[in-house]
Amino acid sequence: MSCVNNIARRGFLLLLAVAPLLAAQQAPEKPILTVRGDLPSERTFTLEQLRAMPRASVETTEDGVAKRYEGVWLHEALAAAGAPMGDELRGKALAGYVLAVARDGYQVVFGLAEIDPVFREPGVLLADQVDGRPLFPYQGPLRLVVAGDKRGARSIRMLERLEVVRLRAE
Repeated sequence: MSCVNNIARRGFLLLLAVAPLLAAQQAPEKPILTVRGDLPSERTFTLEQLRAMPRASVETTEDGVAKRYEGVWLHEALAAAGAPMGDELRGKALAGYVLAVARDGYQVVFGLAEIDPVFREPGVLLADQVDGRPLFPYQGPLRLVVAGDKRGARSIRMLERLEVVRLRAE
């Protein structure tokens, strides 16, 4: 009888250990990025949605150590949210900008033309991985990597929101 109890106890403990994993796989993924502002509507992205977009990478050096960031070009995510990019980015739309906001309140600004590869190369990467691994919590789950900037101050970490603003002349 003790053998049956022992097997039942182990089965119960195994179920307790596996249940959270099964629940996590079935639960819908939470949005990790919100894009709002002067757009047709607010858009949220899950990590899964961003990873389904065309992937890109940027190599950079941090404190003398080479790093390879992977993710999606920021202009791709903004275009998916309805921001003017490519052929739509002309005339009055060129007066628009994006305010990037981090979880800790840090903010940086980009003109829309700075993000669009029609105007500027290299672009701004919306990164979710570094050296083939997910970003550390103090960096992610998302960060911007601004290739071509001489200082890393606009490579905002812990990115959670993008606000698209179109300036209007009075």
